Order: sequence, then structure tokens, then C-alpha cells
Amino acid sequence: MSLKSASIYGEDYGTSKFKFGPIFLGDAPEMVDNRGYFPTPSKVLSRVSGEEEREVVVGHGVWRYLESKEDLLNLIYPMRNGVIRRGDEKAWKVVKELTRYGLKKHAPKTSQQIFRGFYVVAALAAQAPKYMYEKIFDVHQEIDEEEGGALINSVTIIPQPLAVAISHKAVTCVVIESGHGNTQITPISRGVIERAIIPLNRGGSDANAVTAQILRDAGYEDLAKEEKFVTRFKEAIGLLPMDLDRAVKKAKMEPERFRVKYRVEGTTIEVDLEKDSWQRFLIGEYVFDPGHEVFSSYYRRGFPKPRDTYITGEETIPGAVSLVDVIIRSVSKCPVELQPELYKDIILSGGNFMWKVPRGLEDVAIDSETKIKKMFEKRGLVGVRVRAAKNPQYSVWRGTIVYGLYLPEDVVWGWGSMEGWLRLH
Repeated sequence: MSLKSASIYGEDYGTSKFKFGPIFLGDAPEMVDNRGYFPTPSKVLSRVSGEEEREVVVGHGVWRYLESKEDLLNLIYPMRNGVIRRGDEKAWKVVKELTRYGLKKHAPKTSQQIFRGFYVVAALAAQAPKYMYEKIFDVHQEIDEEEGGALINSVTIIPQPLAVAISHKAVTCVVIESGHGNTQITPISRGVIERAIIPLNRGGSDANAVTAQILRDAGYEDLAKEEKFVTRFKEAIGLLPMDLDRAVKKAKMEPERFRVKYRVEGTTIEVDLEKDSWQRFLIGEYVFDPGHEVFSSYYRRGFPKPRDTYITGEETIPGAVSLVDVIIRSVSKCPVELQPELYKDIILSGGNFMWKVPRGLEDVAIDSETKIKKMFEKRGLVGVRVRAAKNPQYSVWRGTIVYGLYLPEDVVWGWGSMEGWLRLH
């Protein structure tokens, strides 16, 4: 393996998780929450603990700085919808420190190793504007200079859906990358078809919102305020229904069969939804079809619908449209002769597609891949091929590593082609 190949380092700036690490990690990168905490300065506590006082804290130790539930308001999640405003200084500081955190963690610890700096491949949302590319390049250059000028050799940037396609060796496909903040529908034919991209303002955070409402309705108001808890609860008890009406009917007829109790390990906290455990199916369905009539009662009570997506050219994608209808709309923007080929390979990627089917509930619960197929069949599209990424959370990161391996070292970054290496040394 060449020195360049051994130094490939991937970064996936997901809306909920930041995935990072060098090629030698294999199939799974390291992963931390994509967030930062701005603590109130305390010279006394910093001296007592022996720790250096920091403006922003990132990584696995953030929880140590949280003293009350009010402190949660000081947590900054920079990639909520995949895009950071140019002037959002706090968000960019979090991104910079997360980037530094990962790079320093994996930099060689001894100068005896032959190391000319990492070849960094960063993955951003498909809808990320040009200024975000510029800022990501600036962030890496600043970190390299501040750390002595030997940490990073070169940097390149790739759209997340293209990284997924590369990791699956797909040339013509539609990548549905669904994370915490949004869902990117991206047709690809030897490259991203930019005019057909639809960034849907719907993702895991919306499933969280439904979960929080279910907790509030069940009397767990305080727990509903803690996003970390809500996410864990959602992942533990949420179900994706084969058919929502049928699933809800069965769950109401057999409440004990579907009853769910959730206990937080190491605490006295237990949540029991009792006879209302049928609401587990609402959590998964909301991501796929928030326009279903069962959600009408939520909207009447003031629960917000997913935000509309506004696309250049005054096109509006309603926030409550079904996921399959958005995929069809995206593919329809491509040439007619290309459309059948795109439907032959739809790849589902991202943590929002990791729905499980518990043993004993196979008659009503379903996985994301089968759900999408059935939704297409209802629209009259039979034979659509849908596959789930091998590990939906990590497929973008794996794609960055493969891309870095095959991108020749002598290809210089070009703003016209939006590819190549930006050399720092």
C-alpha cells in the first residue's frame, strides 16, 4: 500500500452523528454526536480539575459538562438540516473542533512513523452550497496550521449520496440518504444529477418529535424535553408498520402483545405506554408518510407538520408528502430513457432506515426496504428494485475511503468539476 493510500481519512458530517477515521479502521468508523457545548467559564473549576478551559466542548465527554436540563439549551447541533449559514459562528466553531478532535485522535503518536499528513475526504449533504465547501477547506487549513503544519496533506469534498453510490459500486442509481435532519433524494448516473436532487426537510428529528409527543401524552413531560433520551426511546420501541391502519387495529385489539416497557439502564427511569403502545407504529410511519390521516389529530392540536422544501425555480415540495411520491418526483426530472434504469437500483442509506422487526410482530412490522417496495406497488410501479445499505449509518464514510483511494494524487481541486485534491503542503 502506498503512503497516500495508507493515509486516507474519511469524515461524514451527518446531521446527528459525525463519523470519522482513517482507512485502517476497516468497515466501521468512529462516531460521536455532531454537537458541541459552550460551557460557562469557571477558572476555579478548571484549576481544580486540572483541565484546560475550552470555549467549546465536543466528543464523548460532553455529558460531563451538563449540570441541569437548562444546560441542554447550550448544546449546538450545527448540521440540523445539512446546511450551516455562512455567518453562524458558533456552528462553524463546533464543526472545526469536531474535525480537530477526530484528526488529532488518529494522528501518529510518534515521529518515527513515516507520515506526511492525512488525505482527508469530507462528505457533505448533497444540497450544501458552495460556501460550505469553502468553509470546510478553510477549517482544515486552519487546523493544520494550528497543529504545527503536519496533520493534513490534502483535502477533498464529496456529496454524501455520491459516497454511498461509490461504496456500493453503483454507477446508475437513486440514493436515498436519510439522517437525523433531512432526507436527500439523489439520482446518480456516473455522477450526481444536480437538477434532480430533492432535499426533503424530514428525517430522524421528525420521528423524534412524534416520539416526544407520545411521551408527553403518556405523562412523561420531563423526559420528552431531553433529546438524547427521546432518540434512545425511539430507537428502542419505534416500529415501521406494513400497513398503518391494520397495525393500529391489531395493536388496539391485542394491547398486551404490543405493550412496551422501556427502562434506562443504571437509573430508576421506566416508561410504560400500557394500552397506548399502538402509538409505536406512528414513529416509523411519520418518516415515510406524514400525510396519513391518523396524524390529523396531532396537527389539529398544534403539532407542526414537516417543513416544505423550496427548490430553485419556485418549486415547492410539501412537507407532508409521502417519501415514495418525492422519489417519483425526483426521478421524473431525469430523461425518460434513464428513468427505468434509475428504478432498477434504489439504495437506502442513513440511520433513519434502520427499523427493526421484533420477533413475534412479523405480521405487522416491516423493514425500510420492503416498506418502500410496497409503497411503489401502491403507486402502480411494480418491479422497482430497492436495497438497503449494508450498514446504513456507515455507508457514507466507507464511500469517502474508497473515493480517496481511487482519486489520483495529481488531480488538483477544480471549482468547475468540484473534484480533486486541495493540497495544503
